[in-house]
Amino acid sequence: MAVVLRMKRMGAKKKPFYRIVAVTKSLKRDGKVLEEIGHYDPKIKDGNVSLKKERIEYWLRNGAKPSETVKSFLKKMGI
Repeated sequence: MAVVLRMKRMGAKKKPFYRIVAVTKSLKRDGKVLEEIGHYDPKIKDGNVSLKKERIEYWLRNGAKPSETVKSFLKKMGI
């Protein structure tokens, strides 16, 4: 079971809001998730990314691979 850290789209039409989740690689983008570990709001300039650092480190230690976008968020947050 390969686990991936990626974004799940939420919100209304033309008002996106994303949750950063740990999910099995084979599932769809908006499918069932293992755990929600943060969120991202592209409409807000300041403080638009919120992450649970301890849980992200847990998933990374256990072999989860972040997507390119999530990887850039982790780099900005210093994880």
